[in-house]
Amino acid sequence: MDFLTYDILFSLLTLTFLEIILGIDNLIFIALAVANLPVKSRKIARIFGLSLAFAIRILMLMTLSWVMTLTDPLFFVGEQGFSFKNFLLILGGLFLIVKSGWEIANDVFFGATSKEEKKFNAAKNMIAAILQITLIDFIFSFDSIITAIGMTTNIPIIVTAILISMFVMLAASEKISYFLQTYPSLKIVALFFIFMIGVILLADGLHMPISKGYLYFSLFFTITVESLNIVARKKRNKSL
Repeated sequence: MDFLTYDILFSLLTLTFLEIILGIDNLIFIALAVANLPVKSRKIARIFGLSLAFAIRILMLMTLSWVMTLTDPLFFVGEQGFSFKNFLLILGGLFLIVKSGWEIANDVFFGATSKEEKKFNAAKNMIAAILQITLIDFIFSFDSIITAIGMTTNIPIIVTAILISMFVMLAASEKISYFLQTYPSLKIVALFFIFMIGVILLADGLHMPISKGYLYFSLFFTITVESLNIVARKKRNKSL
């Protein structure tokens, strides 16, 4: 029963967690997009918009997965051949390194509220809101899809993780946002994990592969330590 192995289940849980973290900023923009709609229409707009966004993500995933099969070398540097797959790994790795590095710097040094959020214009009607949500998710999906491919080449696992994360975000967006606002260090942990995925993709593209076992161990270890710190801080605050 290959679909019940520990590696697959762990990949699914980890990837779903990261997809939810990556989707938090997306949720902020979606909330702004539907702000001017009647209360009853907001949920409909979110559902239709996220459904279209899910379809677009799957198309993007299939396209990138196809590029990953293009392994015939285009040119050689010494004895090492570089293919379309290598270029995707290198560019994807650099993208994740820069994006996660910027997000970490923004959260730590500049604060979480971006200028884009302040300038964002809410949609005036249902169709505009749906199109806006779809466009927003398309823009935000690049790091999500590249992260997924960096973690596993198992397409059903990636699709399942994206689908679960969308349902979770739709059902519990307010609670997730509140949780991460209460414990912002967990978002930093996730961003550093994505930074490490970028490093692994870059190294793989340059023919210097790094075992993903280090990645999973570091995530588990860091989350365990940070969870203990959160519990300890709660107890200290209660005792004051």
